[in-house]
Order: sequence, then C-alpha cells, then structure tokens
Amino acid sequence: MTVKWVKKQKNVFWPSKELKQRAWISDKAIYKKAAKNPIAFWARLAEEGISWYKKWKKTYVEKLPYFKWFVGGKLNACYNAVDRHITTWRRNKAAIIWEPEVGEKNRVLTYYDLYREVNKLSNALNSLGVKKGDVVGIYLPLIPEAQISMLACARIGAIHNVVFSAFSPEALRYRLKETEAKVLITCDGYYRRGEIINLKKQADEGLKDTKIEKVVVVKRAGNEINWINGRDFWWHELTKNAESYCKPEIMDSEDILFILFTSGTTGFPKGILHSTGGYLIQAYWTAKWDFDLHDEDIHWCTSDLGWITGHTYVCYGPLLNGATMLIYEGAPDFPQPDRWCEIIEKYGVTVFYTAPTAIRMFLKFDSRLVKKHDLSSLRILATVGEPINKEAWLWYFNEVGQARCPIIDTWWQTETGGTLINALPGIGPFIPTVAGRSFPGTRHEVLDEEGNVLPPGKEGNLVQLSPFAPGMLRGIYKDPEKYFEIYWKKYGNKYFTSDGAWKDKQGNFRLTGRVDDVMKVAGHRIATAELEDVITRHRAVAECAVVAMPHDIKGEVPVAFVILKEKQSEGLEKELIKEVEKNIGPIARPSKVIFVEDLPKTRSSKIIRRILKNLLIDQPVGDITTLANPESVERIKAILKK
Repeated sequence: MTVKWVKKQKNVFWPSKELKQRAWISDKAIYKKAAKNPIAFWARLAEEGISWYKKWKKTYVEKLPYFKWFVGGKLNACYNAVDRHITTWRRNKAAIIWEPEVGEKNRVLTYYDLYREVNKLSNALNSLGVKKGDVVGIYLPLIPEAQISMLACARIGAIHNVVFSAFSPEALRYRLKETEAKVLITCDGYYRRGEIINLKKQADEGLKDTKIEKVVVVKRAGNEINWINGRDFWWHELTKNAESYCKPEIMDSEDILFILFTSGTTGFPKGILHSTGGYLIQAYWTAKWDFDLHDEDIHWCTSDLGWITGHTYVCYGPLLNGATMLIYEGAPDFPQPDRWCEIIEKYGVTVFYTAPTAIRMFLKFDSRLVKKHDLSSLRILATVGEPINKEAWLWYFNEVGQARCPIIDTWWQTETGGTLINALPGIGPFIPTVAGRSFPGTRHEVLDEEGNVLPPGKEGNLVQLSPFAPGMLRGIYKDPEKYFEIYWKKYGNKYFTSDGAWKDKQGNFRLTGRVDDVMKVAGHRIATAELEDVITRHRAVAECAVVAMPHDIKGEVPVAFVILKEKQSEGLEKELIKEVEKNIGPIARPSKVIFVEDLPKTRSSKIIRRILKNLLIDQPVGDITTLANPESVERIKAILKK
C-alpha cells in the first residue's frame, strides 16, 4: 500500500481522502446531530444495530444513581451475535481464527461452526441445571471455548462471570463466592511462554468453600489433572450428544448479561453489573465506528477475555458486526520478540488493538524486527488500557503503521462497557497522547474539586453527563452503597470516572491517569488497597502502603512501603511478593518492598500516598505541615537514598 492514509500538519494527523471515503462516519456534523437529542440518537442506533423480539416502550429512564435504556424491550445477546448471521452469506464466513502459542495448527470457526458449538454447550449447561438468572463462572485462557461459554450463557439467560486465567485461586474463590456460582467452566491446562499452566489445579483450589457443584473441563493441553467423578465433566463428552439447537431465552433489555469484577479502593474487587440491551447497542456501534469494521477485515484485539476489553472487542462487538476476529493464546513476544508481527503478516490483520504496555515492550526491540515483516495489510491501529506516551505513539504510527494508519487512542472503563472517548477514523484528528472527543451521543466534562467546569487546557476530574451511555454499569453486585459512594457522591448528578483529564478548545480530551488509589499495571486496573490487604495479612507486617511507580514498559508498577512488627528477617521481601502473587496474581507483583519505621499520616491517621509517590520519583513532596509525623518524610527519603 503506497497511499498515505493520514496526513500530518503541525504534529496533528488527519484522515486522508481515501480513508474518509471508506469510513462509516466521516462527517463531523454527527457530533452536533447527536448532541441535539442524545436519547433519540441512541434510539435510532438501537433500531438499526441489532434485532429485537419486542421493541421498547421507553428509550431512557433516569432516577439517579440509576438509569435504564430501552425499557420493556426484549432481545437475546447470543441471537444477535450468532444466529442472525447464519441466515446470510456470513454463514460460512470465519468468525474466530485461533492461533495457538505452540504446537498444533490453528483453528477456524465459521459463524455456522460457532452456532453449533454454542447451541450444544447451551443444552449441556441446561442438563447441569443452569437456568435463567444463574451465575456461571468462566476460568479459561484465550481459546475459542471462552467465547463459546460466554455466548452459551447469554443464550440461556445465565449470567457469566469471566475470571482472568492468570488470576490466583484465591482471586477466583472470591469471585465465585460473591456470585454464588454453582457451575464453573475451566480447562486442563494451557500454554504460556512454552510452559503448560495447570489451570485445573488452580481451579480445584479456587472452588474450595464455594457453592460450585459442577465443573466443565475443556481438554486443551492434555496434561495430567485431578478428577472428581460426579463433579467434573469433560466438555467434549458433555457436548458430543447434546442437541444441536437450543431456543434463545427472551431477555428484558435491563436483564443482567454479565458480572465482571474490577479493582476497588476498599481492598476487595467490586462486581460490575452490565445489562443486555444497552450494552449490546454500545458494543455494536463502538466496534463498528471506532475500528471502521468492514466484512473483509481481520480484527485482532490482544486483550484477554477476563477484562472488559475482551468482553466487548474480543467477543460481543466484532460478532454483533459479523466480523472476523483473531485470537492468540500466548505472549505476543514468544517464542521470539516479533511473534506479533508474524501473526499480523500471516493472517493479513487489518485492525490491530493493543495496550501501550505492549507497544512499549515492542519498541525496546530493534525496529529491524518490524521491518522484516510485511505489515501492509494494517489499516487501523488502536490503543487501550492507559494513556499512551508520545514516544510510543509515534513509534507505533511510524514503524508499525508505516505512517499511513490512524491511531485510535480509546478511553473507557470496565464500568462504561465500551469506548467513550477517542477520535473516529474518518474524522480525526489523531494527536499523540490525546484520546479525542466523546463518542457521539455522550458528553464528558472536566471539573475542579467543587464541581466547576474548568477552561480548556486546565487539568481536573473527568465526569460523564446525563443521559448516560447505554452500556454503562447498572450497579455493583450486592453493594448499592459502594455504587453510590464511588461514582455519584462526589458530583451528584454526574458520573465520576476517577480519571484526570484536560480538554482542548476543539473538545478533544487528554487523559492524565487515575486520581484515586487504583493503579494501571500493564493496562490492568489494580487497587492499592487489594495489595495492602494481602501484605498486611503477613504475621510480620504491622502496616503497609502501596503506591504506583512509573515504568517504561508497564506504565506503572506497585511499590510497597512496609512497617514491621518485628525485626526484618532474611528473605521477607520475597515472601511478601509471593503472597501477592498467590492471592492476586503475578500481574500485581510489587517491584520493590521498602521497609520503613513510619508512614506519613494526617492527624486522623490517613496515610498520604501522594508523598510516598513523590519521594519515589524524586519530586517535591509539597506541604507537610498538616502531617502528624512530618519527620517520617526525611527518614523515608534517607532509606530511598541508600
């Protein structure tokens, strides 16, 4: 491809004529049109985007902190993602292309293959007693059975709760206990960097003291596993003789489609609730417009299904659009640093969506590795997870996209269900480190602590204004008080994102990171309180404070400041790090454990983590006159110098 799809002007990139002609949306007037009546705008999209058994009676109802979309509408998520495509030419189109990390050949599932597999598993789950409203735990690596499991749950009206396969047994147990799930879907093992991870062993440990009665096991790696007759069932045996059709359950628009746990500031993950109708509408249109998805595209989003990015853009969004998506089981730099390039070249990937963490990891390798491969199939590049730095943005644009692919820098959250701030491919502009405008039909603003709108260029707190996007969370599972406290207490009638941002005069937002105590580690949200909770359980620990430290590759990494009850023993740092890995997972591993005598606190005993972070990065700590123990700052500074 020799056409320059994007032109540059004063470090601002705009879509070319060719891209504007191809894009679904290329007229910026859509923003004004949507803003005139957002509710009517979303109602039109709902009619055009997906199929309904029964149209809604009222488009939007708001009684804060709660709101509803498409009230009274009836539909089924699985029918929309799968069934409606098999009556068209897409019946034999590839829905999922699966690339294993090592060993065997890839797998390609057409939409008809997917339809059959989902129907069989739906009937198998019914045979195990799963019914509408039940919660099913899914603890699987990135294999097609993960999407099949999600869709089968949606088909029969069960609520899926996907747990990231790299999470520890303790993290799995917490989620299974909270949701009172009775069925878990997992596998024997999977490959990660050439090694087999015994996931069944982790699942067996994680389901102790839960209400899990049945475990469905996918045979993936063929490794030896523990087996309990009557509780454990092989996937292939359950589905072999299952009926090939299961009638989709008719669901209300506001029925819960899934629960996905995300980090919180209380020490415990919170179960985010997403409804069916609104989520599907947002997933469909954001996938279509953000990534300019066309029938000939090969869409590769590198997220795991255990995160919201995986739910929306590795399952529902592409499938609702009848797209072909690629999924890859392993690490993108294994067994060699340019494995991700090989995959793009092998399949002719056209849309590539990954995290700044991954881009920074790719960047540190010799660019000649990228140039070895033909990446000319790429036409859209996108990022997700945390704000991207300028160096990584420009490298991604110039080296990977060969200065012709727009970069769609998306901002969103587990709570929002889908992307909400980014530039659209046919409109732009594409500005390094600047995400873009609010998705049509949504509105965001930057406020100060008192709730005043800040002028362009002034950093403050990002909020979303009413009417709230259809895919937004509908609450926190079993905890309405926390739902109000976290998202609505600060600004009342505005949704508080807990992210910092500033806006330019054209309405483009630049995100600056979290303003609460949640870290973004390699694109994953991890609460400092969760790590602190684990570390302070150790017999030797009296108190702990965890802060995020900037990292060239991961964006941020945790650093723990620890006060001991007794004298430090040899190997204690490694012990504490292992405890975090065991209870949360390797992703949360502290990069350092720093033993201190005291922590900077207010007179009400609140630890001031801002001071700790500034000490770590060698920045001024600011005013310390309000501290109960200002001498602690100099002591910690001396320890850090050593």
